[in-house]
Amino acid sequence: MLSHTPKPKHFISTADFSAEELLEFVNRAIQLKVEAKYNHPHARTDRPLTGNTLALLFSKRSTRTRVATETAMAYLGGHAMFLGGQDIQLGVNESLLDTSRVISSMVNGIMARVNGHEEIELLAKESTVPVINALSSKYHPTQILADLMTMHEHFHNHRNSNNGNAKGQYSAHTQHPSETLPGLRVAWVGDANNILQEMLVSFPKLGISIAAACPPNYVCDKDVVEIAKADAKKTGATVFFTTSPEEAIKDADVLVTDTWVSMGQEDEKAIRLKEFAGYQVTMDLAKRGKAKPDWVFMHCLPRKQEEVDDEVFYSDRSLVFPEAENRKWTILSVIETLMVKK
Repeated sequence: MLSHTPKPKHFISTADFSAEELLEFVNRAIQLKVEAKYNHPHARTDRPLTGNTLALLFSKRSTRTRVATETAMAYLGGHAMFLGGQDIQLGVNESLLDTSRVISSMVNGIMARVNGHEEIELLAKESTVPVINALSSKYHPTQILADLMTMHEHFHNHRNSNNGNAKGQYSAHTQHPSETLPGLRVAWVGDANNILQEMLVSFPKLGISIAAACPPNYVCDKDVVEIAKADAKKTGATVFFTTSPEEAIKDADVLVTDTWVSMGQEDEKAIRLKEFAGYQVTMDLAKRGKAKPDWVFMHCLPRKQEEVDDEVFYSDRSLVFPEAENRKWTILSVIETLMVKK
C-alpha cells in the first residue's frame, strides 16, 4: 500500500504568503546575489539540487524568466528542462490533469507559464512536486518579488548614500527589506493586467501604497481589489484607482508601467493604442502629476515605445535593467525555498 505523501508547497501568487514570508523571499534573494556575484570566488560550492530536475512548461514565450530559471537551477546543481508550447502543447494533445500527474512523477519541481489562471491552479492541484507560477492571466508572482528587491536596493542605497559607502559598493544586504519598503508610494500607469494584480495582492500587505491609473473599462478582478483593500486597512497603506495618470502619479516614489498589448492580445492592438492615448510615461507626465522629486521608473520588459519614451527608459531614474537581473535572484530564492530539503 502506497504511503501518504504530503502536499507540496507551491508558489502560485504572493497572495498566498504572509508579509513576513514575502520579505524573507526578498531578503534571501539579496543574500544569494551577494554570495554568487560579490563574494566570488568564495561563492557556495555545495550544490543542494544535484540530481534534481525542474520542468519548465511554457505555453508562452519567455526571455528573462527562462534565463533566470535555468541559471538559477544550474547554480544549485540542478537541471532545468525546457518544454515549450510546441514540445508538449499543454492541454491540447493531453489534458492538463494528465500532464501534471505524469510530469510531476518524473521531476522534482515544475515552473509553468500558462494562459488562464485556472491552468496553473489545476497543475498545482494534481502535481506531487512544487509548482511555481511563471505567469498566468491573473498573476505574475516572480516578477513582483524582483520588483520588491529592486525597490529595496534602490531606496537602501538612496537613503544611505551619505554614510560613507564607497561608490558602487553593494551593501543592500546590510539592511532588511522590512526597513526600506513600508511607506513607499507606487504609481501604476497602464493596463489592469496580471502585473498590477500581483502588486495589489502584495504591496499593501507590506505597507506599500499603490495608485493605479487605467483607462475606462480596464478594471482588476473584484477579489484582487478586495484583498488589496483589506491588506491596506491592516497596514495603513492606501489603494487608489483612477483613469487619470496625473492623479495616480501624485507624490509617487516609483512609476511603473507594462505592455498595453499582452501576449494573446495582438488582435486588439489598434483599439488598445487608441484607448491608452495619454498614458505614455514621460518626464512631462511626471512633472504634471507632481511625482516626488527623486521618483524612479520600473518596467518588467519587454518595453515598447508607446508605453514609456526613451528619455525616461534610458535615464538615471530607470531601474529596468537591475529589475530584469533581479528576476534571477528572486527565482533562485523561490526555488531554494521550495525544492531544497532543509
